[in-house]
Amino acid sequence: MAIRRYSHQRELIYQTVLASQDHPTAEMVYSALKPDHPSLSLGTVYRNLHLLAREGRLRRMPFPVERFDGDLSPHRHFCCQRCGRVYDVPGDGGPALDGALRAAGHRVERREVIYYGVCRRCLPEA
Repeated sequence: MAIRRYSHQRELIYQTVLASQDHPTAEMVYSALKPDHPSLSLGTVYRNLHLLAREGRLRRMPFPVERFDGDLSPHRHFCCQRCGRVYDVPGDGGPALDGALRAAGHRVERREVIYYGVCRRCLPEA
């Protein structure tokens, strides 16, 4: 892997994702940073998010609108089909299944569990 030089903008983008509980889109990151960094472009945000994901520092989440997650530990997600909000669900969602797959001769390298439905904030509107 090529050694990349330090980029202040890349570090700002990375820290913004890490600080977010919303699994932000590139546009959300851009909107959060733009007021204090007027020279920042949306293209720079996209390029750096994808670079950080390729380097394994962020997780790319290909929902209908691509999102990014700074928490690389095994965990589950809930995606609200009404408001589009994505958030973490406690627990890692699958150690028993991992064990069953290993016992059957498979090697589990990672898992992604995503629940789809209507979140409790939107449920009263249903």
